[in-house]
Amino acid sequence: MIKHSRQRDAIRDNLMNRCDHPTAETVYMDIKEDFPNISLGTVYRNLSLLSELGEIQKISTGAGPDRFDGNVKPHCHFQCKMCYNVLDIPFEYPEELNAHASKSFPGIIEGNSIQFYGLCPNCMNTH
Repeated sequence: MIKHSRQRDAIRDNLMNRCDHPTAETVYMDIKEDFPNISLGTVYRNLSLLSELGEIQKISTGAGPDRFDGNVKPHCHFQCKMCYNVLDIPFEYPEELNAHASKSFPGIIEGNSIQFYGLCPNCMNTH
Protein backbone atom coordinates (compact mmCIF):
# COMPACT_ATOMS: atom_id res chain seq x y z
CA MET A 1 0.00 0.00 0.00
CA ILE A 2 1.32 3.42 -0.96
CA LYS A 3 1.09 6.14 1.65
CA HIS A 4 -1.05 9.13 0.67
CA SER A 5 0.89 12.29 -0.15
CA ARG A 6 -0.42 15.83 -0.61
CA GLN A 7 2.67 16.59 -2.70
CA ARG A 8 1.96 13.64 -5.03
CA ASP A 9 -1.68 14.75 -5.34
CA ALA A 10 -0.52 18.26 -6.26
CA ILE A 11 1.89 16.89 -8.88
CA ARG A 12 -0.85 14.71 -10.42
CA ASP A 13 -3.35 17.62 -10.34
CA ASN A 14 -0.78 19.88 -11.99
CA LEU A 15 -0.47 17.45 -14.89
CA MET A 16 -4.22 16.85 -15.17
CA ASN A 17 -4.90 20.58 -15.52
CA ARG A 18 -2.60 21.32 -18.44
CA CYS A 19 -2.41 20.54 -22.14
CA ASP A 20 1.34 20.75 -22.60
CA HIS A 21 3.77 18.00 -21.71
CA PRO A 22 6.03 19.52 -19.07
CA THR A 23 9.41 18.36 -17.87
CA ALA A 24 9.96 17.43 -14.22
CA GLU A 25 11.67 20.81 -13.75
CA THR A 26 8.60 22.65 -15.01
CA VAL A 27 6.33 20.69 -12.66
CA TYR A 28 8.79 21.38 -9.82
CA MET A 29 8.66 25.15 -10.44
CA ASP A 30 4.84 25.05 -10.46
CA ILE A 31 4.57 22.91 -7.32
CA LYS A 32 7.21 24.89 -5.43
CA GLU A 33 4.76 27.79 -5.07
CA ASP A 34 2.45 25.66 -2.90
CA PHE A 35 5.18 23.45 -1.37
CA PRO A 36 8.23 25.70 -0.85
CA ASN A 37 10.22 22.91 0.85
CA ILE A 38 9.71 20.32 -1.90
CA SER A 39 12.88 19.13 -3.64
CA LEU A 40 13.38 18.40 -7.31
CA GLY A 41 14.24 14.82 -6.31
CA THR A 42 10.85 14.44 -4.64
CA VAL A 43 9.13 15.62 -7.83
CA TYR A 44 11.15 13.14 -9.92
CA ARG A 45 10.36 10.27 -7.52
CA ASN A 46 6.64 11.07 -7.51
CA LEU A 47 6.48 11.44 -11.29
CA SER A 48 8.19 8.08 -11.62
CA LEU A 49 5.77 6.46 -9.14
CA LEU A 50 2.70 8.00 -10.81
CA SER A 51 3.97 6.71 -14.16
CA GLU A 52 4.54 3.21 -12.76
CA LEU A 53 1.01 3.24 -11.30
CA GLY A 54 -0.41 4.19 -14.70
CA GLU A 55 -1.84 7.48 -13.43
CA ILE A 56 0.27 9.60 -15.81
CA GLN A 57 2.37 8.97 -18.92
CA LYS A 58 6.12 9.39 -19.06
CA ILE A 59 7.26 10.36 -22.56
CA SER A 60 10.91 9.67 -23.27
CA THR A 61 12.04 12.05 -25.99
CA GLY A 62 15.42 10.48 -26.67
CA ALA A 63 16.94 13.95 -27.00
CA GLY A 64 16.20 16.16 -24.06
CA PRO A 65 14.43 15.61 -20.78
CA ASP A 66 11.48 13.27 -20.33
CA ARG A 67 8.06 14.86 -20.57
CA PHE A 68 4.94 13.97 -18.61
CA ASP A 69 1.28 13.77 -19.61
CA GLY A 70 -1.75 13.60 -17.35
CA ASN A 71 -3.83 12.06 -20.14
CA VAL A 72 -3.43 8.28 -19.96
CA LYS A 73 -6.04 7.49 -22.62
CA PRO A 74 -4.54 6.18 -25.87
CA HIS A 75 -3.49 9.09 -28.05
CA CYS A 76 -0.65 10.06 -30.36
CA HIS A 77 2.18 12.49 -29.67
CA PHE A 78 4.31 14.69 -31.89
CA GLN A 79 7.88 15.62 -30.94
CA CYS A 80 9.58 18.60 -32.55
CA LYS A 81 13.12 17.76 -33.61
CA MET A 82 14.24 21.37 -33.09
CA CYS A 83 12.70 22.54 -29.79
CA TYR A 84 11.87 19.02 -28.42
CA ASN A 85 8.38 20.10 -27.38
CA VAL A 86 5.83 17.31 -27.25
CA LEU A 87 2.31 17.96 -28.50
CA ASP A 88 -0.86 15.89 -28.69
CA ILE A 89 -2.07 15.09 -32.19
CA PRO A 90 -5.86 15.28 -32.59
CA PHE A 91 -6.01 11.97 -34.41
CA GLU A 92 -8.67 9.27 -34.31
CA TYR A 93 -6.72 6.59 -32.47
CA PRO A 94 -7.36 3.18 -34.05
CA GLU A 95 -8.59 1.08 -31.11
CA GLU A 96 -8.09 -2.14 -33.06
CA LEU A 97 -4.37 -1.44 -33.56
CA ASN A 98 -3.19 -3.80 -30.79
CA ALA A 99 -5.47 -6.61 -32.00
CA HIS A 100 -4.28 -6.13 -35.58
CA ALA A 101 -0.60 -6.20 -34.53
CA SER A 102 -1.24 -9.29 -32.37
CA LYS A 103 -2.26 -11.28 -35.45
CA SER A 104 1.33 -11.30 -36.74
CA PHE A 105 3.17 -11.35 -33.40
CA PRO A 106 3.56 -14.52 -31.31
CA GLY A 107 3.80 -12.66 -27.97
CA ILE A 108 1.26 -10.71 -25.95
CA ILE A 109 0.76 -7.06 -26.88
CA GLU A 110 -0.50 -5.03 -23.94
CA GLY A 111 -0.28 -1.54 -25.39
CA ASN A 112 1.56 0.79 -27.71
CA SER A 113 2.97 4.25 -28.01
CA ILE A 114 2.70 6.22 -31.22
CA GLN A 115 4.98 9.21 -31.59
CA PHE A 116 5.44 11.32 -34.70
CA TYR A 117 8.48 13.51 -35.37
CA GLY A 118 9.17 16.64 -37.39
CA LEU A 119 8.88 20.40 -36.96
CA CYS A 120 6.20 21.99 -34.79
CA PRO A 121 4.32 25.01 -36.20
CA ASN A 122 6.54 27.48 -34.30
CA CYS A 123 9.81 25.96 -35.51
CA MET A 124 8.42 25.47 -39.03
CA ASN A 125 7.75 29.20 -39.27
CA THR A 126 11.26 30.12 -38.10
CA HIS A 127 13.08 27.48 -40.15
